[in-house]
Amino acid sequence: MNTIEAHQGTLIATTEAAPTRSALRSVGAVLGGLLSTFLITTAVDLALHASGVFPPHGERMADSLFVLALAYRIPFNAAGCYVAARLAPARPMRHALALGFVGVALATLGAIMMWELGPAWYSLANIAIALPCAWAGARLRGARS
Repeated sequence: MNTIEAHQGTLIATTEAAPTRSALRSVGAVLGGLLSTFLITTAVDLALHASGVFPPHGERMADSLFVLALAYRIPFNAAGCYVAARLAPARPMRHALALGFVGVALATLGAIMMWELGPAWYSLANIAIALPCAWAGARLRGARS
C-alpha cells in the first residue's frame, strides 16, 4: 500500500512493500551464496571422482584425500560468503555470517549423517571452518564487522 506524506512542505511517497522486497533480497543473497558454494564444491568433487583422484562413490577415501577436500572447501566457502555479501542489499557482513551459520547447521547435519564414512576430524573441521570462512568472505567484499 502506498502512502503520501507531507513533510515540511514536501510530498514524500512511501511504500510498505519496501521491507518485504529488502527481506527477499536478503534471503536471495544468502541463497545465492549457498548455491554458488554448492555448485563449485560439487563440480570439483565430481571432477576428482571422475579423474580417479578420489575413489569411486561408496569407497572410503584415504585421510590425505580428506585433507585435499578440506583444502579446497575453505576458499570455496569463503567465496560463497563473498557472493552473499556482494548480493546483500545492506549489511554485507551480516549476510555472509548468516550463510556461515547455515554452513554450521549443514556441516553438523552432514557430520551426523555421514559420521561413519570418513574421519571424525574432517566432519568437525567442516563445522569449524564455516564461520571463519564467512568472516573472510565478507572481508574480501570489504565489509566491516
